[in-house]
Amino acid sequence: MKRRPEIAEVLIIGAGASGATAAKVLTEAGVNVVALERGPWRRPDEFSGDEIKYINRTFLWEDQLLKPRTKREHSGEEAVVTRFSPTPQTVGGGTTHWNAQFPRPTVDDLRVRSVYGEVDGMTLADWPVTYEELEPYFTKIEWEFGASGKGGINRYEGPRSADYPCPPAPLTGYGKAFYKGCDELGLNAFPFPMAMVTTPHKGRTPQVHSGFWQEYGEPTTAKSTTLTSFIPEALATGRFELRPDCYVRELTIDGRGRVDGAIYLDAEGHEIEQRAQAVILCCGGIETTRLLLLSRSDRFPDGLANSSGRVGRNAMFHEYVFAIGLFDQETQSPLRGWSGSYTGAATYEFYKTDMSRGHILGGIAAGSTLGHPINWNFPGRPAWGQAAKDADRDFFNHTMKIGVPIQDVPQESNVVDLDPTVVDAWGLPVARITARPHVNDLAQAKWTVDRCAEVLQAAGAAKVMPVYMDRFNGNCSHEMGMARMGDDPSTSVVDRWCRAHDVDNLYVFDGSVFPTSLGANPTLTLMANAWRCAEHILDEKRKG
Repeated sequence: MKRRPEIAEVLIIGAGASGATAAKVLTEAGVNVVALERGPWRRPDEFSGDEIKYINRTFLWEDQLLKPRTKREHSGEEAVVTRFSPTPQTVGGGTTHWNAQFPRPTVDDLRVRSVYGEVDGMTLADWPVTYEELEPYFTKIEWEFGASGKGGINRYEGPRSADYPCPPAPLTGYGKAFYKGCDELGLNAFPFPMAMVTTPHKGRTPQVHSGFWQEYGEPTTAKSTTLTSFIPEALATGRFELRPDCYVRELTIDGRGRVDGAIYLDAEGHEIEQRAQAVILCCGGIETTRLLLLSRSDRFPDGLANSSGRVGRNAMFHEYVFAIGLFDQETQSPLRGWSGSYTGAATYEFYKTDMSRGHILGGIAAGSTLGHPINWNFPGRPAWGQAAKDADRDFFNHTMKIGVPIQDVPQESNVVDLDPTVVDAWGLPVARITARPHVNDLAQAKWTVDRCAEVLQAAGAAKVMPVYMDRFNGNCSHEMGMARMGDDPSTSVVDRWCRAHDVDNLYVFDGSVFPTSLGANPTLTLMANAWRCAEHILDEKRKG
């Protein structure tokens, strides 16, 4: 028997970066919001630096045995179960475990079709919103969420209306090495903008910065997460109800074809139907797509809001490529990757297109620690015994990497759909990813890795090991494009306000609305866009 709680004004599915942003904006304006989160609600005092717990036992990640995904490169192949683009499973979403890199995109990132025109094999599109429209929201997020950096020193940066609320963190050993390499090559480098506080801000205090933030929960308030910022602020309004451990299996529609709620299983396995006046999907690109495709009906036989057939198309994933540097112990001071913030410095010099490179587009390059003390990924490192201990002692403090998230292009053939044979522990079809790099992605990756290697050499690395890309492995967990935002309902899923063309009270606020993948980490942009679109919902509500 389904239980039916009181109808919500707005139902948000997913309490991560975009969902928590929308909850804060809406509740502080007087709207009553219910949010359903697939994962548990962990508190900061549960977090620690236990590497085995977080990295090997995936404390904050979805259990792939219960809810796997499948992947293939071509549509004619059988997909295999894989840990592709693993999804965080916790209140706060990816912001709970992330490394907190928080750069802005460039002006041209949002107008690639105007810049490059039609390119073979690509489905390039301009965003229906401009950098200038998003800029006030970049600033809102940087100041409300808490960010550190320095405006004006990245010569490729777009206009900004205010500097960062906090100054950059002190340079790490690998940050200093990155600067040295860039200086030798005449490259413009700057402190990587980070979602963390380095001075007191909004009641938060800076703490000792650890290199082991990536994949770990943060027990202090130094790292900016929605778990410790926007979610508590929404709860403080008294108009926000957050329900963790809820597995949403279907969105429902009424007789007019409008979404009227969601059916989910709670932590005890009870089936509940939560009705709402409006629904916002914030599940991440792959899971938002999966939920839309699972929500079939007579009106939407191919999935909710999918009359165009565009749901799941143009999938993008930001594969991370890098080069590793080993520094001489006799001539180089220890880099100590465990000390200081995860990422020290960055450059946009590999970002802007130069046609002489043999490809278009590029990405932000940054120097960072090579990994964790037990799970660091030095090529050829022994895996066991005294040899492993010797390698850890001799090399860990003398290695770093410089890497770039590849700005992969949208392609019609890169698709997320439902696997016809593999189901999860609840008997529902899992997401199937069909994706392979465009030749431009591979050329961009090869050229960029070689440039990262040159910076390491200029910084004094005694040995440099490039790590190239030959396929998509989903190692960034950046999921974009599957519910494209656009003005034309025949080629996009949602409009410029991220409202579904087919369903006027259904919204998508996560990265799946991105028409292109950007050359920068996407979280700031998706949070800014969520704030912008939440304000539009308030405008619509005021109009009745």
